[in-house]
Amino acid sequence: YVPAKGETVIGIVTAKSGDVFKVDYGGSEQASLSYLAFEGATKRNRPNVQVGDLVFAQFVVANKDMEPELVCIDGSGRANGMGVFGAAGLLIKVSLGLVRRLLAPHSDLRADLEQLFPCELVVGMNGRIWVRAASVQQTLILANLLQSCDTMTAPQRQQLFRRIQLGAL
Repeated sequence: YVPAKGETVIGIVTAKSGDVFKVDYGGSEQASLSYLAFEGATKRNRPNVQVGDLVFAQFVVANKDMEPELVCIDGSGRANGMGVFGAAGLLIKVSLGLVRRLLAPHSDLRADLEQLFPCELVVGMNGRIWVRAASVQQTLILANLLQSCDTMTAPQRQQLFRRIQLGAL
C-alpha cells in the first residue's frame, strides 16, 4: 500500500516515543501520529492510546520524501469517526479493489452484508477491514464472507448470501 494525502486507513500503534505514536499502516515505513492529533487533546488532556491499539486515521503528509503523518481529526478539528477503536472485533486484510467496492456510494456488497447480520464495519483504504457483529460466530462468518467476496461476481455473492441466510434461520 502506498499512502496518499487525505486517505483514511486502519493502523496499529506499534510504539510510543515522547509526544508521538508510531503506527503501522501496512506500507514500507511507519507513520507518525501526534497525541495532539485527536479531538479534544491538549498537553494536559492526552488521549488514552496504548501500543497494540487500532486507530482509524487520515494522512496529512504522504509523499516519498517525508515520513507519513496521520491525524485522527478532520479539517475542522472533529473526530468524525476517527480515533482509537477495535474492542471485541476482528481485523482482516483484503484487496484494495474490494475496499473500493465497499466504500462506493450505495455499495451492493455492504447492503447485502448488513442484511445478513447487523454489524459494524470500519474500512481503511490500505486494505484493512475491522468487523464486529452481535456474536463472535457472526463476526467470523462476516470476516470469511468479506475475504471470499474478493473473487466472486455479484450473482455468485448473492447466491452464497442466500444460502447463509437460509442456514441462519
